[in-house]
Amino acid sequence: MKAVSIVGYKKSGKTTLTRKIADALEARGKTVTIAKFTHSGLTKPDTDTGRFAKEGRTVIGLSESECGIHWGAKKMLPDVLPLAQADYLLVEGGKTLSWLPRVILLRETEEQATLDRGLAIGSYGTVSADGVPHFDETTIEELVDCIEEKAFLLPALDCGACGEATCEAIAQKIVAGKATMKACKSINSSGLTITVNGSPVGLNPFVENIIRGSIEGMLGSLKGYALGSDVEIKISK
Repeated sequence: MKAVSIVGYKKSGKTTLTRKIADALEARGKTVTIAKFTHSGLTKPDTDTGRFAKEGRTVIGLSESECGIHWGAKKMLPDVLPLAQADYLLVEGGKTLSWLPRVILLRETEEQATLDRGLAIGSYGTVSADGVPHFDETTIEELVDCIEEKAFLLPALDCGACGEATCEAIAQKIVAGKATMKACKSINSSGLTITVNGSPVGLNPFVENIIRGSIEGMLGSLKGYALGSDVEIKISK
């Protein structure tokens, strides 16, 4: 999965742009998941599902054409991403997320200092940002080209295995063209990799060593296994 966030302050056009990008990606045959950060609640007040939902309660809504889960407690975005099986993740909002690139929408040039953070791959709207490509409603396809080329998703572990203290630091290098996703050792380990539905799962070195040691210990009792052998384990539905 590739990802990009759409970041701006209130009434900067984030929702409209997110919808346009999603429509354009889907027109190219891509699947899209959208994650929205909001302060106004998530329920659908005019439906039975909305009437059931409240803090502290989990509600699952099932229909002929859609499925939705309402958790009555806060969840972090990386915790629920395994449920989102798509080619692209578009995050509307989430200014604090530092493990994926972003498109920034400025109402005035002074906002770039707080919105960019070295993670911007482009700006959109009537106000352009310094040092990054600028797009508007006449160049939305070019913006989508840029997203397809530069979008990425780090595991948000801040494990330090890449040599940087945080995922933000390596994300900034990727955006600047000074590194690639291969720099993330938690999903590019030479010793152990885990994928779920084709997407790599990030493992910090401590967890990787525990899992690898446990698997090797159990395999050691099996005939046909020798230490150092290449092993593939596949778990299907």
